[in-house]
Amino acid sequence: MNVEGDGFAAGRFEELVPVRRVVFTWGWEAAGHPIPAGSSRVEIELVPDGRGTRLRLTHTVGAPGFRARVEAGWGHYAARLAIASAGGDPGPDPWACD
Repeated sequence: MNVEGDGFAAGRFEELVPVRRVVFTWGWEAAGHPIPAGSSRVEIELVPDGRGTRLRLTHTVGAPGFRARVEAGWGHYAARLAIASAGGDPGPDPWACD
């Protein structure tokens, strides 16, 4: 997947439970990147919560020094997902690559 215009990421799906859970590996294809393709693990669970759904996301990254960057990325896109799932329009993504 071309994530940053010139930054390709790759991984594999490990588990798919429709409407409940997805687990996949993730990392960057660039030679020497501290998070190589498939080296981190993302778990996403959708948990019924009253009249809504709670999203539980765990991203395990072994490379030191990347926690803030990973948290910022997921925070950015989770906020956009919350707007869209409530029927709103999050507008153009300021992080999108042309």
